[in-house]
Amino acid sequence: MGTVTLGVSIAVPEPYGSLLQERRAGFGDPAAHGIPTHVTLLPPTEVDPADLPAFRRHLAEVAAAGRTFPMRLNGTGTFRPLSPVVYVKLAEGIPECSDLQEKIRSGPVRRELQFPYHPHVTVAHGIEEEAMDRAYEELADYVAAWTVSGFALYEQGEDGHWRMMHEYLFGAGPGVPAQTSPAEASATHSLRP
Repeated sequence: MGTVTLGVSIAVPEPYGSLLQERRAGFGDPAAHGIPTHVTLLPPTEVDPADLPAFRRHLAEVAAAGRTFPMRLNGTGTFRPLSPVVYVKLAEGIPECSDLQEKIRSGPVRRELQFPYHPHVTVAHGIEEEAMDRAYEELADYVAAWTVSGFALYEQGEDGHWRMMHEYLFGAGPGVPAQTSPAEASATHSLRP
């Protein structure tokens, strides 16, 4: 049996996700419609299917210990000339993404990174320089903000498209304990006047 190609990311929610995906397609990026708009936590990684159950348990544990956090996108950046990528920058949420990706890569599926981790939202990759310049300029004033409540595991199909396998929501962590209903309270406590 061969391997599967997996990735873990934070989805950019609607309406921002579709808008950025359409803009990416409009810049001429042929991969745009096969890649949901996202912030990568684990880049494409070949995984033995036998390791998948342990990896999914690890992701569930990371999510259970996580807490929601604000994310804000603002403006554009590029990795050129090192890598042919134009992206929308994170203005808020960088430390939380960095922490999450380290925890995710420390489990049963380990992955060394080719470059230092830099969370971002790709809007153009490997296309003509003029189109990359256009993406950089046209989205320079782009702003979006939301609360991140979890991350998701994706698998790349034979058609090259990425599909969500499972969404992992952050646990509440320490906080206000859940309240019991009046019926539960009377069943567990003796109420006396």
